Amino acid sequence: MQKKIAFYGKGGIGKSTTAANVSAALTEFGHQVCQIGCDPKNDSTRLLLGRVCSQTVLDMVKQYGDALQAEQIVHTGFGGVHCVEAGGPEPGVGCAGRGIIVALEKLTALQALPEEAVILYDVLGDVVCGGFAVPIREGYATDIYIVSSGELMSLYAANNIAKGIARYAARGPVRLGGIIGNSRGIANEHDLLQAFAKRLNTSLVAYIPRDRIVNKAEIHRKTVIEFAADSGQAAIYRKLANFICENAALTVPTPMTFAELEEMVLTYGDE
Repeated sequence: MQKKIAFYGKGGIGKSTTAANVSAALTEFGHQVCQIGCDPKNDSTRLLLGRVCSQTVLDMVKQYGDALQAEQIVHTGFGGVHCVEAGGPEPGVGCAGRGIIVALEKLTALQALPEEAVILYDVLGDVVCGGFAVPIREGYATDIYIVSSGELMSLYAANNIAKGIARYAARGPVRLGGIIGNSRGIANEHDLLQAFAKRLNTSLVAYIPRDRIVNKAEIHRKTVIEFAADSGQAAIYRKLANFICENAALTVPTPMTFAELEEMVLTYGDE
């Protein structure tokens, strides 16, 4: 049975880095893994492939139409991870969510995803756009993890994503697996993220500290798992990957109002 996971969060919060390192760790545990990048930048799988994938599903569908084959859009990255990039329009042209819709429909039609695999969707955090909500709305992903720092706007995006999950949970299997804290080094950040997760009826499942090794690995176009396999940071990603595989404490979130969120951030940030 497939494990269907999605990472959401504010743009630039570190979703792709976290997703790629979790995917790399999962392969070490012997899992078949497929990571699907749902962002027009096409950079979700860069650290796994060692390059930005230019053969996106959207572009290849335009070029080959019904003649498109699975091997043209599914690429092999570090550890044997299957890598797919949905693609999307150039900035300012068209709806980015459309690429996600086309990609997931085409992958399903081609039966391109291994039946016994962990499928990990790396999705932009803008659930206001229907396209970005597709993995949740259509049941492609059932276990949702939100990557957030303790910064107000990151928490604001996370809270909005929780609203989307709660809405679709009312009529489907989608649930919130937890909050993944990606530290920005602000005051009381860990405690704030714990309180935020508890208020959302979930838990802080990982707290990833800032570490220069992450940047060094990215410069070399590698995951930390590959670049610094014995580092403490790699161990944190492995622990998170193992947790995600075993986590059964999935919940329907209880998002808060923006005023409540502001008050929470003020409480911790003003200490």
